Amino acid sequence: MTDATRAAAAPLLARIGAWPGRVRPPRWRRHRIGLHAAALALLLAVLFPFGWMVQMALRPPGEVLDGALLFQPTLENFAALWQGHFPKSFLNSVLVSSLSTAASLALGVPAAYVLTRWRFRGRGRVALWILATRMAPPIALTIPFFLAYRWVGLQDSVVGLALIHMTFNISIVVWFMQTFFAAIPRSLEEAAWIDGCGVWQAFRRVTLPLAAPGLAATAVFCFIFSWNDFFFALILTRTSAVTAPVAITNFLQYEGWEWGKIAAAGTLVMLPVLAFTLLVRKYLVRGLTAGGLKD
Repeated sequence: MTDATRAAAAPLLARIGAWPGRVRPPRWRRHRIGLHAAALALLLAVLFPFGWMVQMALRPPGEVLDGALLFQPTLENFAALWQGHFPKSFLNSVLVSSLSTAASLALGVPAAYVLTRWRFRGRGRVALWILATRMAPPIALTIPFFLAYRWVGLQDSVVGLALIHMTFNISIVVWFMQTFFAAIPRSLEEAAWIDGCGVWQAFRRVTLPLAAPGLAATAVFCFIFSWNDFFFALILTRTSAVTAPVAITNFLQYEGWEWGKIAAAGTLVMLPVLAFTLLVRKYLVRGLTAGGLKD
């Protein structure tokens, strides 16, 4: 390499790090470093409350509120939870969330498909009416649900609580899945019809598999909304169908608050949602971004 070539190539090589020099890094690289630092700071801010709760759960019962950063981890708080009624409440939450999510998808997905593909009078009003069921404040529906459930015998039951969660989750399913179905070309279904499939056969074999990312994203949201419900579970349950969020309030006693058990219960309550999200993470990201563009 001649001196002239070396002098001409020095600035370029210095910018890419292949040649010693004092040229500043490219602007895009500085911006990327700043974005990474901001994302890391945001991640730490979001995870800090969860990390603090986990470390409280792992502290010995007598040192939960100590400010010492170093401590001997223990599982005493978790072991104490399983000696009471919390395991049954935890199982109730799993059953209620699973039943309500499955029922919401079973009813809401076909309804969303019909509202997306079929043309009939009042279609817009029906979709708006379904969405309106989600707009109503829960306190406005408490007394009607309470009286109706006491009359039909569904009060303090897992099935009754799952039905209430289903009534609110159906609107989420319908409005989410309408977007995903609208992004699927209708020509694919028409090709299936030409090959001999009926309307619902084409829906089951063609449209539904293509909408799998949307189904996963919708199922996660339904499960989270049902799992985190506190109000209806508090009003409509007593002993048999108490869920985990309501059971945590039992550790708030007049003699004092059992912070170790509260932190341990909160940690356990997070685990099913985290595990369910990780299982469908491959479809979740695709589902959250699907429907943004239409052919």
